[in-house]
Amino acid sequence: MLFSSVVFLLYFLPVVLVLYYSVGRRHIRAQNGLLLIASLIFYAWGEPKNVLLLAFSCLANYLFGLVAGGERFSGKTRRSFLIVSVIFNLGVLFCFKYLNFAVQTVNGLAGRTLLPETKLALPLGISFFTFQAMSYVIDVYRGDAPVQKNFFDLALYICLFPQLVAGPIVRYNEIQQQLGSRQETLDRVCGGMCRFVQGLAKKLLLANSMGAIADAVFGLTRLWHIQYLVPAALAWVGAAAYMLQIYLDFSAYSDMAIGLGGMFGFSFCENFNYPYVADSINEFWRHWHISLTRWFREYLYFPLGGSRTRNADFMVRNLLIVWLCTGIWHGANWTFVLWGLWNFLFAVLERVTGFDEWEGKGALWRHIYALLVILVGWILFRSDNLYCFFEYMANLFCLNGNGFFSAEAWMFLRENWLWFAGSLLACVPPETRGTLAKRLRLKLPPALYPAAMLVLLAVCIIYLVRSDYNPFIYFNF
Repeated sequence: MLFSSVVFLLYFLPVVLVLYYSVGRRHIRAQNGLLLIASLIFYAWGEPKNVLLLAFSCLANYLFGLVAGGERFSGKTRRSFLIVSVIFNLGVLFCFKYLNFAVQTVNGLAGRTLLPETKLALPLGISFFTFQAMSYVIDVYRGDAPVQKNFFDLALYICLFPQLVAGPIVRYNEIQQQLGSRQETLDRVCGGMCRFVQGLAKKLLLANSMGAIADAVFGLTRLWHIQYLVPAALAWVGAAAYMLQIYLDFSAYSDMAIGLGGMFGFSFCENFNYPYVADSINEFWRHWHISLTRWFREYLYFPLGGSRTRNADFMVRNLLIVWLCTGIWHGANWTFVLWGLWNFLFAVLERVTGFDEWEGKGALWRHIYALLVILVGWILFRSDNLYCFFEYMANLFCLNGNGFFSAEAWMFLRENWLWFAGSLLACVPPETRGTLAKRLRLKLPPALYPAAMLVLLAVCIIYLVRSDYNPFIYFNF
């Protein structure tokens, strides 16, 4: 079930909200039970078979946590169960997400079919709920979080529908107290509703508009330059549209998840903090998919030794492992692996050269450099294979005899200038937008803000009813 769907907006969410507040805050156990049932229904709506896998993951990690954090067990036993839990979770993830990729790679290297491919479908959100469950067991073993002895509370932590299928990846110690006691204040609920509507509008009106342009241009590139020459201007427009789409799509889902959490009294961590204002790749990753970056830092990079190693080669090795895993996490394709290595290359170069220490020097050029590196990375991320990537890059720099000027590019810009402008504004921090609004003498009275959100919600619902183009990039992971 999509957040940006008529079923969710007009049926599922209103019913769950009414039932939740009908129970009352004095009966938090009943509220938790209701949210758990609602979350399982939410997941089963599109994945009826895989809801059993989700339930099994909850049960297995509950048992792992009891032993890994149990004081009456020896240190060796606790460590053994921690290792088993990691193998179990990564094994499940491998079977459903990477097994076919591994089989295809082996068969490709052998030049013949050595291993048969499986027919396992990728369960929705498996990367997210698996990493969240793993973080719980690891934190319990380390003593960073208490053992949850109530199975249903742990299941709610893993399955809570606002962040179940696309994050943010919430650590258990951040939400443990909220499972037993939380305040659904009027300000928090209203703030959550407004945040949800903003994310919904960002997704439907902006991300989808950019996505339609990106799909069209990347689709033309798949025809190869022998059948159709994509002019460089059109390639740049398509790349820029995808760069905007992927941020708007990802951050919109996080906005909606955080907003939904607020409606039920939960507080989730921020996941995207205007990453395109960064002037280095390392800074970009401090603002992009913050919960995933933090997961790899806390549970992989630091245990490997991080940057605090006597030998700089070990630091480079640690970064290489993290970036390879980051690329692989996003998808079972060599383009994702190379995308991870692309980010690794510039992350290491910036560290070796002390690039981050040049802050304030050539800020404009630093920003242009960061955006170009990110742009090329997103083209690699979006490409179906390496041939498509090199084809697109060749079109981008007129290396296919394709020329620069394009009537199609001008048409896209002319017909979608409002959506491009709105998308660019959504990529800059509120203080920047506030400064621009002051210069243009634009100001919305605070009393009209709720009315504006209602109008925006109505516009989004009309869009949903009239449009059948509503992809969610996040669901690929």
